Amino acid sequence: MNGERVLVSDFGGVLTTPLERSFRIWSEESGVPLAALGAALAQEAERSGAHPLHELERGRLTEKAFLGALTERLSEAMGRPVDMSRFGEAYFEHLDVNDELLERLRAWRADGVRMALCTNNVREWEPRWRAMIPVDELFETVVDSAFVGVRKPDREIYDIVLERLGDVPAQACVFLDDIEANCEGARAVGMTAVRFLSNEQAIPEVEEALGVAAA
Repeated sequence: MNGERVLVSDFGGVLTTPLERSFRIWSEESGVPLAALGAALAQEAERSGAHPLHELERGRLTEKAFLGALTERLSEAMGRPVDMSRFGEAYFEHLDVNDELLERLRAWRADGVRMALCTNNVREWEPRWRAMIPVDELFETVVDSAFVGVRKPDREIYDIVLERLGDVPAQACVFLDDIEANCEGARAVGMTAVRFLSNEQAIPEVEEALGVAAA
């Protein structure tokens, strides 16, 4: 890659341990099967006409309203009261930092790679996730879906990233995410995308795409 080099990284599931682990442990602790959680989300989407998780990540739904709606649907389905009040706390208790990848980000930044963070997230969770990683040290801009009102893989969120980087060409960007649909959205605007499956797989792919020397 010639000229300017930019890495656009996701947060959850890339700079952290897999999100599925947090959901699985929460399910085990709460006694609520993940299938029941998925069904409750689908039921609430049908009832309200919009997917509640997507609305939460776009900042159109508060965490309190989101959990309140799920509490109702799950309590009905389970035939017993379901307490969702600690969902956020439990989620972050079982989410750990991907220290190996963070060290690579530091090395790539020292090698001249510019960096941006693009995350589908929850407005009320911002203090929690920002406390986990050195955001200001690594990233010159953060595009959080809950604050910009659009989420991956909507095209507009990628355009916002490029605009905040000073209208850098999409072709100069390597996008790193653990969800294939989000990678496809990045490719649609001209970015090179690497789907994160593991450090062993993703780090060499990113280094090749960025044109930086392997550590």
